[in-house]
Formats: sequence, structure tokens, C-alpha cells
Amino acid sequence: MIAGLLFLAFVYFAVAQASVLRGGGQTAADAAALAAAQDARRQLRDGWREVLLEPDAWDRFLQGKGFVTRTACESAAQYAHDNGATMSMSSSDCFDRPAGDGVEFHVRISTTDTVGKSLVPGTEGQHAEASATAVLEPLCSFDAPEPPPPPPTPSTPTPTGSATPDPTPTPSPEPEPITGLVCDGVEWTIDPEDPQLPGATDLFTVRLVD
Repeated sequence: MIAGLLFLAFVYFAVAQASVLRGGGQTAADAAALAAAQDARRQLRDGWREVLLEPDAWDRFLQGKGFVTRTACESAAQYAHDNGATMSMSSSDCFDRPAGDGVEFHVRISTTDTVGKSLVPGTEGQHAEASATAVLEPLCSFDAPEPPPPPPTPSTPTPTGSATPDPTPTPSPEPEPITGLVCDGVEWTIDPEDPQLPGATDLFTVRLVD
């Protein structure tokens, strides 16, 4: 009877350890998936800032298509490590895919610790595995305004018999504010001289799914 009770105690201990480890593994997977999506969001905002004065190049970044998957997965792997798990850089453990108007980041991790930690026979090598998916959804749309027509060039008649005057250089026009950007219902006007830009959370939302 005592041996049976000891056996049951070990079984309950193993189940409890497995449950705790599974919960920790899911936390690590969630953190890794969110980290991948957040890294992609950072890449997209940085890329958009680099083409701020080229509105024709905005769509690629505002629609969530201008990031490097491997860089996002490296961030995910670091967060998995910080939460007691490992994640390989293979496409089976970290990848992105289109999802509606956004992008999903799917990660799979394995915990560093084992279920038994050598206390319960047969569980020393049992790691918990977990997966998570985070979605990156664009919040902005951009309707580029029509460019203004170029101003007419004044013509000055040259007096007969006089030398042709040196042409006066035409000063470069000041860049016009860029309108047409709407993020989550808020209209933004980008002044190239003093840009007040939407933050990363204004451009994209990041959340866990499933």
C-alpha cells in the first residue's frame, strides 16, 4: 500500500510538473510570436521613414510588405530563449503567411527544462512543446493627392541689340505637406519640414490569435 501511494505521489508530481512546464512553454511561444510581429512592425515603420518624401513608395510599407522574415524570427528566437525555451530558425519553427489584410507569424518552441528534471523516472528527457500565432494588421490607408500643376514659366523679351542677360536661377519650391494618410480613422498631414509622424502602434496592430 505504501509503495502504491508513493507511486501515485510520483505520478501526480509528474502531472503537475508537466502542467507547469506546458504553461511556461506556452508563455514562451506567445512571447516569441508577438516579438516576431513587433519586429516586423518596427522594420516597416523604419522603412517607411526612409521613403517619407516619396509617397509613391509608401504602399509597400503601409500594407505590411516591406520586412525581412529572418530578422523577425531572430527576435522571436531571442524572446523564446529569455523565457526558457528554444526555437530553431527553420521554416517549420518560424514563418509568416498572409492573413486577410495582414500577416500572421507562426512559431513553435521547445522548453529547455524537462518534465521530471531527473526526479521522476522516464521523464528526464521529456520537453514541453508549444506553438503560437500573432497577427500584424495594417491600420492605415493612403490616397495620394493629385500633384499640383507646375507654375507657368514667365518669358522676358530680350531687348534688340543687347546682350542676353544671365538667366536668374529659379529657387527650388518648398516641399508641400503630404495629405491623404488615414490611420484608424485619424487623418495625418505630413509636413516634410517638421514631420509629426504616426507611431508604430498607429500604423499596425499586433495581437495573438488562436
